[in-house]
Amino acid sequence: MSNQPTDHTQQIVWQTSTVTQQERFGLNGHKSCVLWLTGLSGSGKSTIAFAVERALLAQKIRSYVLDGDNIRHGLNKNLGFSKEDRQENIRRVAEVAKLFVDAGLITIVSFISPYEEDRQMARMLFADQVFYEIYMKCPLEVCEQRDPKGLYKKARTGEISQFTGISAPYEPPVNPDFILETAHCSIEEAVEAILALVNKQGKI
Repeated sequence: MSNQPTDHTQQIVWQTSTVTQQERFGLNGHKSCVLWLTGLSGSGKSTIAFAVERALLAQKIRSYVLDGDNIRHGLNKNLGFSKEDRQENIRRVAEVAKLFVDAGLITIVSFISPYEEDRQMARMLFADQVFYEIYMKCPLEVCEQRDPKGLYKKARTGEISQFTGISAPYEPPVNPDFILETAHCSIEEAVEAILALVNKQGKI
């Protein structure tokens, strides 16, 4: 088996469904979009993502969270933390998110996604007014104080290498669609703000 990358798309024909996205929207009673939560470990991405999912369920709105740790247990378990692997990590989840959006779900992506270039690559997969980059802005020292998984402590002692914010870079979004300063708001306030964004954009 060759290790050289090969583009097989010239041999493959796209099969178009007879069910349109508008028909899926009609069935669901709402439109779809992707809420892309980016930020340092400990900034509140997963906690808030799952809280948003729960709040949407209460409104009978179909949604799903694609969480960075969870995806690395399955689809992306063969990837490490080099820049190249991080890029592939984002490429794969962006493609999955696109499928979920096509299916009519409000798709919540909770990934550190540290590189601006990779986040823009993800955005390019979606039409206008479908992809919303939400920057979970939180000072590094606050994230370290929280350290819910004990990862910062391990990164500081060298037990973990290539850890974002310590031994690997995080590039803050240049022009995010929304900024949540998670050091200064409660989970409930964060959820309310994200739901207001989704509602303002006419998705629910």
